[in-house]
Amino acid sequence: MTPCVKQLKKSKIKYNLHQYEHDDSCKSYGEEASQKLSIASERVFKTLVVMSDTKEFAVGIIPVSSMLSMKLIAKILGAKKVTMADTKDVEKITGYVLGGVSPIGQKKKLKTIIEISAKNFVTIFVSAGKRGLEIELNSEDLKGLTNAEFDTICQ
Repeated sequence: MTPCVKQLKKSKIKYNLHQYEHDDSCKSYGEEASQKLSIASERVFKTLVVMSDTKEFAVGIIPVSSMLSMKLIAKILGAKKVTMADTKDVEKITGYVLGGVSPIGQKKKLKTIIEISAKNFVTIFVSAGKRGLEIELNSEDLKGLTNAEFDTICQ
């Protein structure tokens, strides 16, 4: 059981777990989840960790069909510039491996921004903490669990 699933069980919110057979040769984990679970890619969200020019880390949660806007997320974070965090830093800070990074149950609480388009759906899908495991939940519940805010962070 992943830290994400443990936190969800404690929270008493409504969610559904979805499992699929992960293909190790697949490079786009979110697209793989979308295809294998037959879900529109706009409803499957990836968890991206960025680092600001002041060495602060933050999380952006965006649809797998979209690209993160470094300018928009930097502005929200009050930074001049952000870059994608190094893989080792991501794994150390979140406790999850790339392709299985869940926004829920991370080791360290980071400022989290959810792309506002998540509000367009009754439920969205995010990683449940390992490759091949997705969690389906309401975006408002995700916001509450992660102390996040909604904003436009996609190009």
